[in-house]
Amino acid sequence: MATIPNANGDLFSLAPAPFHQELDADIQANDALHSHDNDADGSIGTTMFDQPGSEDNTITVLLPGRHIQAVPSQALVRIKSRSGGDGREYLGIVTAGPFAEPDSLRADSHLLVTVATRGGNYQPPFHGRVQVAILGQLLGEGALGPPRLRPLPNSLVFALSEEESARYLKAEGAIRLGVAVGYEKLAVGIPPHAKAVFPRHTAILGTTGGGKSNTVARLVQQAQEANMAVVLLDVEGEYTKLHNPTTHKEMVAALAERGLKPRGIPAEAMTVYHLVGRDTTNPDHPHLREFSLQFARLSPYAACEILGLSDAQEQRFHRAYDIAKEVLRELNIFPKKGDEEQERLALEIDEFERGYPRLTLSLFIDIVSACETVANLPKKEKDAGESSVALQLYNPVLKSREGQAALLKRIYAGSRPDHAVSWRALLGRLWRLHRLKVFDVETDSIGCLNYKHLLEPRHVSIVDLSDSGTSELNNIAIADLLTGIQSEQDKLYEAHEKASRTGGSAEAPPRTLIVIEEAHEFLSAERIEKMNNLFEQVAKIAKRGRKRWLGLVFVTQLPQHLPRQIFGLVNSYILHKITDPQVALALRKTVSGIDDSLWNRLPGLAPGQAIASFPHMTRPLMVAVDPSPAELRLVD
Repeated sequence: MATIPNANGDLFSLAPAPFHQELDADIQANDALHSHDNDADGSIGTTMFDQPGSEDNTITVLLPGRHIQAVPSQALVRIKSRSGGDGREYLGIVTAGPFAEPDSLRADSHLLVTVATRGGNYQPPFHGRVQVAILGQLLGEGALGPPRLRPLPNSLVFALSEEESARYLKAEGAIRLGVAVGYEKLAVGIPPHAKAVFPRHTAILGTTGGGKSNTVARLVQQAQEANMAVVLLDVEGEYTKLHNPTTHKEMVAALAERGLKPRGIPAEAMTVYHLVGRDTTNPDHPHLREFSLQFARLSPYAACEILGLSDAQEQRFHRAYDIAKEVLRELNIFPKKGDEEQERLALEIDEFERGYPRLTLSLFIDIVSACETVANLPKKEKDAGESSVALQLYNPVLKSREGQAALLKRIYAGSRPDHAVSWRALLGRLWRLHRLKVFDVETDSIGCLNYKHLLEPRHVSIVDLSDSGTSELNNIAIADLLTGIQSEQDKLYEAHEKASRTGGSAEAPPRTLIVIEEAHEFLSAERIEKMNNLFEQVAKIAKRGRKRWLGLVFVTQLPQHLPRQIFGLVNSYILHKITDPQVALALRKTVSGIDDSLWNRLPGLAPGQAIASFPHMTRPLMVAVDPSPAELRLVD
């Protein structure tokens, strides 16, 4: 029956007494339920119930409207059960949101759509929602353990300060990379002394225009200041002016916004190298050095792969190589008679890693030419013996009577060379290599690279290969350089180990960083199939380098062309914008530790943003990389 109000319009006074008693009891119970919760002081939200679409290790958090901006993307939160709960505390990170949602209305309700499209100014009460990934369970004294259970619904959520976040994220390091996205001042750095980081190798990947060059320049400068030796293989000539402070207006403005100033690498701490007879993109650099390559340092197996020899040509290459070694021994060039050290070295040479000492390209060409001459002789003259052969030689060592006699003796010591066509094809490829005029050039100002100088702490060596002209020459130069650095680092490491065992003193090998730009041209998946020995060399350097403080950094805009074996050598990643979904999918299957929320953001990263994943960090982070204070040639 409907209740009729009295003259004053008071419905409550007309209600029967039992109703009054029940209402008072309900009010008292409700007050007790909503009495002040001391645990909630400082909380910004609460966890929500799970839904059918909920995922493992993630939880939804609801926030009052006033706290929406307290937890931006990547913010750390502490989740604490209320009194009477399970008593556990968890550490989580915001992986999606914050999203604003109206209270008791759908965001696309007709009411809100109509008001907004008609120019109205109605804003209903609203709240926030974020998705949080659980990083671990908080233990005593700030320790973090793996989570065994999910936080309970209605658990309290607290935002962590930047100082607390930095402590839990463990992203600090003297080599500053940039600032974590979602924070004002939380710097993301790399510890230069941690053996779990740089010596375990790094990949910097991303499309053109994503900011890789800036990241490389920043990394090189910071590594130099951290007392590391840096060698940068510069295929495009982008980094030859790093000794100058940047004058690019946008870079200067971006530096000022971070509280940084333009500055270059000290000129005395930087050297630019370029191949003999080739130009450099910075001929005015105060420390400019030409260098030549040593054929003797190039592994014969790697040489065959780089030259693209057929099976028949490769067999003749190795036959000529064996003859060359015997000739050098016979002529007392290497090893010298009575020199025990050289004899030991000759026996211990691993030709899968390096070539035979003192063997020059011109001498090797003469030996192949002599074999081709013998192979081309009529059978009667060939069987007549060494005296019937007239050779046309150019190398001074072999032009002498003793040199020709030693050469013919070794050619005739085995089976007679045959199939002159294969010898002639091999000779043609070697002459093409010789016409580059970059091998075994020795003058007062030009020689091979001084690897000891390359490994000096706080020194940056830029090897400018921009004018090499061919990818073959680049690959030979890179292979030569990597082999030489590894050999020198091995010597320093062995001396240090020996001194440690005997109680002597020897400096530890320098912490060295080798940056390989455009790595896909040197180590593409297609090349690896044909150049397995070259990859094995790189893999061996990578594996030894982990113990000897020799770190490789692979930089490429085409990660899809790198073989999967390379990713097996890499432990750290800096991922710039990658828009190709197939490439992103391939990386997702290869690179571990990066969660879905970050992978989903990879195609939309702005220039200068990157996802950084390093072993010392609690989790990968999206980073706004600091601008390079030094000058880049090709900066947009």
